[in-house]
Amino acid sequence: MHLDALDFSVVAVYAALLLFIAQWVSREKSGHAKDTKDYFLAGRALPWWAIGASLIAANISAEQIIGMSGSAFVMGIAIASYEWMAALTLLIVGKYLLPVFLKHEIYTMPQFLEQRYDHRVRMVLATFWLGVYVFVNLTSILWLGALAINTVTGLEISYAVVLLAAFAAAYSLYGGLKAVAMTDIIQVVLLVMGGLMIAYASMNEIAGGAGAMTGFRMLLEQAPEKFDMILSKDNPNYTHLPGVSVLVGGMWVMNLSYWGFNQYIIQRALAAKNNREAQKGIAFAAFLKMLMPVLVVLPGIAAAVLAPDLSAPDKAYPEVMKLLPVGIKGLVFAALIAAIVSSLASMMNSISTIFTMDIVAHYAKRSEQQLVTVGRVTSLTALIVAVIVARPLLGNFDQAFQYIQEFTGFFTPGITAIFLLAIFWKRTTANGALAAAIGSAVFSLGAKIYWPLLPFIDRVGLAFILCVVLGMLVSRFEGKGDDEHAIDYSGVDTSTSAGFNWASLVIVLMLTALYATWW
Repeated sequence: MHLDALDFSVVAVYAALLLFIAQWVSREKSGHAKDTKDYFLAGRALPWWAIGASLIAANISAEQIIGMSGSAFVMGIAIASYEWMAALTLLIVGKYLLPVFLKHEIYTMPQFLEQRYDHRVRMVLATFWLGVYVFVNLTSILWLGALAINTVTGLEISYAVVLLAAFAAAYSLYGGLKAVAMTDIIQVVLLVMGGLMIAYASMNEIAGGAGAMTGFRMLLEQAPEKFDMILSKDNPNYTHLPGVSVLVGGMWVMNLSYWGFNQYIIQRALAAKNNREAQKGIAFAAFLKMLMPVLVVLPGIAAAVLAPDLSAPDKAYPEVMKLLPVGIKGLVFAALIAAIVSSLASMMNSISTIFTMDIVAHYAKRSEQQLVTVGRVTSLTALIVAVIVARPLLGNFDQAFQYIQEFTGFFTPGITAIFLLAIFWKRTTANGALAAAIGSAVFSLGAKIYWPLLPFIDRVGLAFILCVVLGMLVSRFEGKGDDEHAIDYSGVDTSTSAGFNWASLVIVLMLTALYATWW
């Protein structure tokens, strides 16, 4: 793909604007120095629109845009289940899970586990998350983001890695979560605008210039096989999206783990002014998730009609970008960069929060300002490590994103089991939680070896059930009755506003209509 000088000028203006706004929102009142609440939780004062935008900006990165479009090129609209089921998951998190975390006034998810279980569980999970965030998530965002930039511009991958890291550090290192969250509204606006432009351009191209709606109708006629939401067993992509399991199986485990118990995501909601503000932000994010398939999946399906002979599915999104005029192409490329750097900055902030608040603050007496400094140093160190190890770890993988999903899938069942048992079963003990954590890797590996034909999503669901059973059995074996740290869920305020309830109803009706139409 070729970008003109005007396109690069648009990208440069975006970068300069983002840096300026990030520094402006990060400034403090005269005489006030940033403390840990300011740096890691934006002073617990994020408005709903910043929470919702930041949730989506942290979630959507280049590997998801490029990868999901590529998956849509191959398997069609079925891949949209990841987005649409996430919208429903967000609403469940907002009503039933988030109020528990806000009531405990935590900084991190490991901190909650110590309050509910004991210090061992906190340290095990904190260490695990730090390792995964630095060597899997942060590294993959950098590497796959650089691959995307290389595909679009031809820039050498190593240079792209360094440039992305430098940009993310420049706009987020000083201000912390506030700088990230308050600028994410710009990132999301760019994402939505860019996605709508590509969707329109691709539909209009299919229609021969007769408009997007005509193009969409023609797409339905020319590629009806791409509009099956629930794949049958004879579909070659069934192993990736095994039928109704996307509605009632392991995808729920994956979504609850990601949206409900993942520091990288939930930290934005923990920074809300109050429960109502957090729920409004989550409802906003849920509506944005409903829109994402239009921005990402639809162009991938269009590419299957416009360029069916692509050498690789992941070239689908860059291929349809070619349809955009000069200048607009630069805006969409800026949206792609926005997705990458926002995810990078969010991951850096979560790494620094866990390391500072779960490890340093526990083992060493430090002032608030010293802890903020530790957080900044940790963010920068993690980023440098990721830059160094990105090529050695991921450079030899043809499908790095699939390997990452496979790796995290070994631990997702245990994490989900630990948190759900912590909240909803008073008898769960710390030893039961640790047993579930260990069992997750054992059960997942065993299923992969001895039941290789079991689809990945189904394996996650099976391992989750076994982890819950194991955690309950170990806790029962100890015979202590209700754990001394058990949560009194009856005392948790799970009430929601009329606006949240109406938003939930609208999303449920939208989901019902979508699946009924393309079942």
